Amino acid sequence: MEQTPIATAEIVALALYIGLPIVVLLAQWLIGGAIERRHLRSLSLREGMRGDFALTSLKAPPSGDAARPPALVTGEAVISSDYFKNWLFSFVSFFGGESKTFTRLFDRARREATQRMIDEARLAGYNAICNVRYVSADIGGNAATRGNGKNTLKMAACMAFGTAYMQA
Repeated sequence: MEQTPIATAEIVALALYIGLPIVVLLAQWLIGGAIERRHLRSLSLREGMRGDFALTSLKAPPSGDAARPPALVTGEAVISSDYFKNWLFSFVSFFGGESKTFTRLFDRARREATQRMIDEARLAGYNAICNVRYVSADIGGNAATRGNGKNTLKMAACMAFGTAYMQA
C-alpha cells in the first residue's frame, strides 16, 4: 500500500509535534546538567582552598585582634534553574513531595554566597567570620507569573552575611 502525500505530511507533522519537544527537553537536560556539574566542581575546589579560614555562627568573635576592628561582609548569589528542571518540577508539584532539584538549587546558591562572603573578607585582610547568617528567596517561583498565568523560570537567591575579624 503506497502512502499518499497527505499521509506523509501528517506523519512528518506528528513527528515534529512529538519529537521536537523531546529533543529540546533532552538538550536542556544534557546542557543544564553539564553546567550544574561544572559549578559544583568549582564550588568544591574553592571550598577545598578555604584552608584555615574560620567560619562560625557564634554572635561574637572568640578572640580577635584589638588593633583591627571587625567588619560586615556579604556574599550574594542567584542561581537559575533550566527549563528541563522546571518541567520536571511541574510533575513533582502535581503529585506532591520534596523537589530534590530545587533543594540542590538552593544548596548551590547558599554555598556560592558563602564563598563570595569569604572572598570579600579575604580581600579586606580578615581570616575569620562569625555571626554568619543566611537569607534566601525563591525568585520567579509561585509568586511570580507572566501575563498568561504560567510560572516563569525559577531561581534561588541567597545572601550570606557575617562579621569578619582577625583570628589570633
